[in-house]
Amino acid sequence: MYPPLDVPKPVAEGVWVVDGAQRFLGMPIPVRMTVIRLEDGGLWLHSPVHHSPGLAAALQALGPVRHLVSPGTAHWTHLQGWQAAFPEARLWAPHGVVERARDQGTPLRAHGVLGPEPPADWAGQIGQDTLQGANFVEITFFHAASRTLVLCDTVQAMEPGRLPWGMGLLVRAVGAAAPEGGTPAHVRLVLSRHRDHNRQAVRRLLALDPARVVFAHGAWFEADGATRLRRAFRWLLG
Repeated sequence: MYPPLDVPKPVAEGVWVVDGAQRFLGMPIPVRMTVIRLEDGGLWLHSPVHHSPGLAAALQALGPVRHLVSPGTAHWTHLQGWQAAFPEARLWAPHGVVERARDQGTPLRAHGVLGPEPPADWAGQIGQDTLQGANFVEITFFHAASRTLVLCDTVQAMEPGRLPWGMGLLVRAVGAAAPEGGTPAHVRLVLSRHRDHNRQAVRRLLALDPARVVFAHGAWFEADGATRLRRAFRWLLG
C-alpha cells in the first residue's frame, strides 16, 4: 500500500491523489483516487476510494465536492457511498456502467454519460479520450493546466514488495509490475479487439506530452510521463 491512506496528497497545483486499499482475489491491493480542483473551485473526484467521514472532511477543506467520476467498467464500487454523502454532486460514468452496478445490487443516479468529449462542466480544463475493448471501456483524462494524465486500469505499476507474495507473483506474470509498469495481460487481451482505435487514442495521449501519469494501481509515473507512457504501451504502438 501507499501510506498515508485515505488522505489527500498534493501532486501539482490543484491536483491531489488519495491512496486506499481494496481486495482482489481475496488479497489486498492498492487503489487510488485522483482529485482535481476546477476553475470554479469545485472538486472533481476520479475513481473514488472508500468513503469515510474523515476523508470527506479533508476534501471539503479543499473545495466543495461537485463531480463523482467513474472512469470505466470496473471503478464504480465506492460511488454509492459518495453519492449518499454528497447528493448534490453530479455523477458521471461511461455508457453501461450504471446498469452494470444496478445488476450487481448497487443503485446509482447518473447525471451524464462520459465519452470522448468532455461535458461543459469541465470542457477546456480536462480533456477526454477513450480506450475500449470487449465489454470494457476506460475514459482517459488530461488536466491541461498541470499536464497531468489520469488513467485507471490500462496502465499499472504495482510493486511486488508491497503486495502479498501470491499477488506479487501475479503482477509480474501479467506484466503490471513496477518500476516499468504496463498494461496487464488480461486488459491487453480485451483492448486488442479494437487495436486500431486504441493505438490512435494512445498516440493522441502521447501528443499531449503529459508531465506525469496517475493511475489506480501501483507506483504512478511522477516524472517523464510521456516517455514512460510510451514504454508502457509499446505492446500496442509496435
